[in-house]
Amino acid sequence: MTVIQQRLQERLLQRHQQSLFRNRLTLDSAQGPEVRLGDAKLLCFCSNDYLGLANHPDLVQSLRSAAGRYGVGSGASHLVVGHSSPHHELELAIAEFTGRERALLFSSGYMANLGVLTALLARGDLVLEDRLNHASLLDGGLLSGARLQRFQHNDLTELRRRLDARPQTAAGLVAVDGVFSMDGDSAPLADLSELCRQQKALLLVDDAHGFGVLGARGAGSVEAAGLDSSRAPLLMGTLGKALGCAGAFVAADQTLIEGLIQFARSYIYTTALPPALAAASLTALRLLREEGWRRQHLQVLIERFRRGAETLGLNLANSHSAIQPVMVGEAGAAVRLSEALRLRGVLVSAIRPPAVPQGTARLRITLSAAHTEAQVDRLLDALDYARHSE
Repeated sequence: MTVIQQRLQERLLQRHQQSLFRNRLTLDSAQGPEVRLGDAKLLCFCSNDYLGLANHPDLVQSLRSAAGRYGVGSGASHLVVGHSSPHHELELAIAEFTGRERALLFSSGYMANLGVLTALLARGDLVLEDRLNHASLLDGGLLSGARLQRFQHNDLTELRRRLDARPQTAAGLVAVDGVFSMDGDSAPLADLSELCRQQKALLLVDDAHGFGVLGARGAGSVEAAGLDSSRAPLLMGTLGKALGCAGAFVAADQTLIEGLIQFARSYIYTTALPPALAAASLTALRLLREEGWRRQHLQVLIERFRRGAETLGLNLANSHSAIQPVMVGEAGAAVRLSEALRLRGVLVSAIRPPAVPQGTARLRITLSAAHTEAQVDRLLDALDYARHSE
């Protein structure tokens, strides 16, 4: 056994002992309010399919139709021969919907954030990130070569102090989640935007969990905060959550997007998304525009869950998004609660360190417009039972 293998074996054993070992689930069904794991049929409250579009028949048909015309694989990167008409049409549609000059597709939100931060930052620059940012933003900041500093969650006083201390010759970029993926709360984007304007720093908003859900039209956190492209100049959103497909985009002005095309390695050196997926995403964007009832119904479910959870005395996070964490604390207790829920026919993930800070393990409950009020009530009943069976 090599040193690397031995070290890995020890780390894996430690994960087991600390109730931090992760296991994959293998679904035997499409995404939806109910899923199949082998012979078990479970009510699912851990998917990011916020609008219930992942198995929508219109998306399925768009995928099939585009695959018939464009095939399955894109064959190459966008800059070689992998950029097809559906990609181009989707970028135009996203730019128009988000109110920005251009949009650029990436294979995932992770690759989008890595691409933005490594392409736009240089040694000597300063990148400031919220401590609860998604790992992709943190990794992008580390890989950029810039000086990475993290500020306390949503603490604008600390952020201002760090920006004030920035050397005059250093470019500054502030990166935040619009909706924080493990806590479900939102960044104070209007105040962040004003602070960045005063400090001449570029603001990057990762809206993976807000796009499609928040705002009057579903355009996300920046729309909900009333920010136009001049106040939120760099927007990343994903296609695999509320839109039910796969991939991601960055929307910005002409200069920023052209800079990413020329310098973002995670864009340049990877095969483009299948054209059929881009076609399906176009259909999802149309449904997002036309079917506002999905967002309205989702809000009804969020309020119903929070009222019920508070009645039960559950320790909820301060979230009014589709992400509703029930705070537990100890990792082993979170795992046991998740297992107890599954025995009651309800699937909810236990989220533990290192995905969240030590001592803050939780059940990460996510709601979808595809759920019914009766299903939310069933979740609450199962939570009550699981808690008292501990």
